[in-house]
Amino acid sequence: MTLARPWLLLLLLLLPLGALLWLRVRRSLSGGIGFATPPGGALSGGWRARLAGGLPVLRLVVLALLILVLAGPRLGRTQVTSHAEGIDIVLALDISGSMRALDFPPGDRLAAAKEVARRFIEGRAEDRAGDRIGLVVFAADSYTQCPLTTDYGVLLRLLEAIQIGDIPDGTAIGMAIGNALNRLKGLPGESRVVVLLTDGINNTGVLDPLTAAGLARSLGVRVYTIGAGTKGKAPYPFEDPVFGRRVRHVEVDLDEGTLQAIADSTGGLYFRATDRGSLERIYDRIDALEKTRVEMEEFVEYRDIGGLLLWPVVLLVLLELLLATTWLRTVP
Repeated sequence: MTLARPWLLLLLLLLPLGALLWLRVRRSLSGGIGFATPPGGALSGGWRARLAGGLPVLRLVVLALLILVLAGPRLGRTQVTSHAEGIDIVLALDISGSMRALDFPPGDRLAAAKEVARRFIEGRAEDRAGDRIGLVVFAADSYTQCPLTTDYGVLLRLLEAIQIGDIPDGTAIGMAIGNALNRLKGLPGESRVVVLLTDGINNTGVLDPLTAAGLARSLGVRVYTIGAGTKGKAPYPFEDPVFGRRVRHVEVDLDEGTLQAIADSTGGLYFRATDRGSLERIYDRIDALEKTRVEMEEFVEYRDIGGLLLWPVVLLVLLELLLATTWLRTVP
């Protein structure tokens, strides 16, 4: 409860002064002329006399309540409203043959990328930020695996269904960015992001990666690029017609310069993931960088309850009048 005019409570300080003044006047009059009182009307010295002497206290209570009413007591109810501006995010995932490399144990690169992307999506879902997330896959070409959606259950099922070989082999980084931009262009909101993961060099597609980056910059889309793969040589599985499945180490072929340039030109960042742990930390970093903006608005709704205090005032005044004129009546 609060008061609309709390400064009026200073008037309560006048009540003790008024009471002292009244007592002084009463004492000065007590030595005056006495009057006889009839039987039944006299309050000679018993308990009725003491009660009658307390009637002024009742008047003080009434005055105190009136001052409280004037101060404007009110009940406040605080309400908080929030407005979350979600982020539109497209995950662009390389599913070329090189993603079979076994340098992200316990599985290959694609298995690790899918698992970390799944954890990223679930984390955004737990925040209840209203982010729309889409999924683009690419190899020699690119297509949309899942359009932008807030139905994370469907998105996770489509992520799990991705397999190497769904698209002919190759690495079309520019086409992946272009496809992601097609999902994002024309959408309202200021936060639009592409997270692109690849382990290779752009070697196909009609759209150059840096040209695609220029388009992203013109649309206000940030592109975070992730280069996946150990430095040096990585173990790749292959099928030997005689001995069956074998593993050999081949040189990692990753164009970090282009990935860095894409990120720099769009206001994003480039990361290098050399194992599963570093890939998880990269997605955590991107998740922290791209937090949904939430605006909180707090307001208080007041309800005046001064009128409720008038009822005790009226009842006390009536009680005093009733007692003073009947049971506790005094005759001068």
